[in-house]
Amino acid sequence: MTDSARYKNMANAIRALAMDAVEKAKSGHPGMPMGTADIATVLFGDVIKFDAAVPTWPDRDRFILSAGHPLGQGLAMSVGFALAERMLNAEFGDDIVDHRTYVLAGDGCLMEGISHEAISLAGHLKLNKLVLFWDDNGISIDGPISVSESGDIPARFRAAGWNTDAIDGHDPVAILAALERAKKSDKPVLIAAKTTIGFGAPTKAGTHAVHGAPLGAAEIAGAREKLGWPYAPFEIPAEILADWRAAGKRSAKDREAWLARYNAMDAKKRAEFDRRIKGDLPAAFAEAMAAYKQKLVTELPKVASRKASEMALEVVNGTIPEMAGGSADLTGSNLTKTKGQVAVKAPDYKGTYIHYGIREFGMSAAMNGLALHGGFIPYGGTFLVFSDYARPAMRLSALMHQRVTYVMTHDSIGLGEDGPTHQPIEHLASLRAIPNMTVIRPADAYETAEAWEFALNHKKGPTTLALSRQNLPAVRFEVSADNKVAKGAYEVAAAEGRAEVSIFATGSEVAIALDAKKMLDAAGHPTRVVSVPSFENFRAQSDAYRAEVIGGAKVKVGVEAALRMGWDEIIGSDGIFVGMTGFGASAPIELLYEKFGISASHIAELVSVKLA
Repeated sequence: MTDSARYKNMANAIRALAMDAVEKAKSGHPGMPMGTADIATVLFGDVIKFDAAVPTWPDRDRFILSAGHPLGQGLAMSVGFALAERMLNAEFGDDIVDHRTYVLAGDGCLMEGISHEAISLAGHLKLNKLVLFWDDNGISIDGPISVSESGDIPARFRAAGWNTDAIDGHDPVAILAALERAKKSDKPVLIAAKTTIGFGAPTKAGTHAVHGAPLGAAEIAGAREKLGWPYAPFEIPAEILADWRAAGKRSAKDREAWLARYNAMDAKKRAEFDRRIKGDLPAAFAEAMAAYKQKLVTELPKVASRKASEMALEVVNGTIPEMAGGSADLTGSNLTKTKGQVAVKAPDYKGTYIHYGIREFGMSAAMNGLALHGGFIPYGGTFLVFSDYARPAMRLSALMHQRVTYVMTHDSIGLGEDGPTHQPIEHLASLRAIPNMTVIRPADAYETAEAWEFALNHKKGPTTLALSRQNLPAVRFEVSADNKVAKGAYEVAAAEGRAEVSIFATGSEVAIALDAKKMLDAAGHPTRVVSVPSFENFRAQSDAYRAEVIGGAKVKVGVEAALRMGWDEIIGSDGIFVGMTGFGASAPIELLYEKFGISASHIAELVSVKLA
């Protein structure tokens, strides 16, 4: 069989399976796989370095199918993949880390705003081992792309620092030649591949009708005839199947050669590489964190929790070399860069701190890519209010169970004069609503240390740290054998005798709750205070523990400089909530807390009225 015939048959096998699978399911998107089958055939048949027998081989090439759902985020995550490869390469060398990242993106990906953030960041970092195929089929769901887009896509990429190429996406020879040229590029590469969506469908090819619905029996029959594919649904002839099986084995020798180089590594360095790829924390971390927490209860620092996060990060980054930090142009405010960190920049990539620029969404998606690639534990900072820009990627962190830490500072009206545009109100409730997202709002430096300890040991999902701008007094005075933040809620101050009042608070409001306790105790109402750093962690505890912590006090009060939403599961629908009911205002913090009634005196007043 000639190469031309082999390519054609392998590509048509993809088209047939796409048609048949969508038809049987009565749901799906046959157009893109039918249109890009030639690209996939060349990529996996001749170019991409992978061994199907060992799919987790660390030095395999990566392929990201961005052309689908959710639009644009695959492209954005590819920046993290490509950056992880360069950063690991800078540490372990070409013999161990030397692979490429390939992306297939559609018109929808490139219309999404996230594409601009990702493309400019990749170009700035000169990620020349990143290759993006643009499936230029000219069709969107509403019809021709021309109804909504008339820009020069390659020019946009070139302006962002990419090299570009243009080919016939149905010509295997042209596809292969473009990929060979891409390997010699000093910049990331866009390959604009002109294709026909639904290639082979006799009446629907090249139209939006083939995008997101089964083709139907008659159209499939016509496609089989047009493609020269006389086989029954899901039948792949043995010779064509053997070609695809051979594609899966093509790089086995490359993997064996890599394995020989890996085995020849210095034993200590090999063990470190293995640990990094597995995602295990170094043993030194637990010891360093224990010593740090002992220091905290000795010194009892009164600092903003964003500063406490920076202090904890000095310990974290000093013992975990794979921490990959960054900020969306707010390093000095988020306090995410520690003393020993060096900024990542081309061409050496030896640093561990990434200046993401004002690209909150792009930063968060790139962190997902860093985490998915392996070898790094990413964290990145911005203001909590700007989590709105990052939310789709934060949601995917949770959906994909990735260990990504979001350092969200300026967590309330406590940021002061910047005013309501920057003061988060609904954001804690919004982030707590994301399944598998752990939101932690620590009350002092000790809880902040425990928050970082939890986030790094939690491999099954992301963590959002909501951190204050204003200084917070210490509320923890003894080292705890267990991580109380990991429990989600715990009693920080007991009542004298049987409690009449339980005050539950988070973050900066825990200190206010403790002051309210003093007033209520003095008024003859025994009061206890419970710190609730994490609703999600508390929800995960046993019924017995939850019942013990919530207790049976006559009056339950929730205090948080945010919305009430979510609090009723702790204080009940008849509980008192002291917090926000609308947007904030621009004023010094002291005036704001007084204006909105988030004060010890107001708590005591409301409780006294209820007990009367």
